[in-house]
Amino acid sequence: MAEFPAPLSRLIEALKRLPGVGAKSAQRMALHMLDRDREGASFLAESLQRAMSELSRCETCRMYRDEKACRYCSEARSAAGQLCVVESPADLLAIEQHTDYRGRYFVLMGRLSPLEGTGPDELGLDQLADLLRANWVKEMILATNPTVEGETTAYYLGEMARAAGVPITRLAHGLPMGGELEYQDRGTLAHAFAGRRALEGDNDG
Repeated sequence: MAEFPAPLSRLIEALKRLPGVGAKSAQRMALHMLDRDREGASFLAESLQRAMSELSRCETCRMYRDEKACRYCSEARSAAGQLCVVESPADLLAIEQHTDYRGRYFVLMGRLSPLEGTGPDELGLDQLADLLRANWVKEMILATNPTVEGETTAYYLGEMARAAGVPITRLAHGLPMGGELEYQDRGTLAHAFAGRRALEGDNDG
């Protein structure tokens, strides 16, 4: 096995922590930055340090925010009366970029998965329950991913919304079972959002 100088080995190991990056890709990226783009590498290091030190979770929606007021929890967004529940910050950004939705969000930071030890507490569902009791919520949009865990989570969230008397809709058309929102193209996601339907069992008396 090849031996590298310690700083290079450390850089390669750090890059391997990125999703989808294996040893070969990490080595290639590390050498590219060292050989051809040291300015870019410095910019990356500075940007990463600033993000780690300046970003925190919004206490209301759980999306990342800086020291300013959360851009996703404004009064203008509350006025729409819609609360969209997503699994991850990447899903929120996908909806913002590919649809016309400009209501409020709640980011679960995961999905119900007993095998992985992810339950209601880890998803901040007490915080979500507080939002559902707020008078401004007229529709809760379930935008969990169409996976087995995502569907289970959507059912659980639907029961919460029904208990609070909040109408529920679910993204439907165009999303393949097992797909992830952040990987859908603009047209597919926009169509799914526009074609959301009432969750089965909702408003049935």
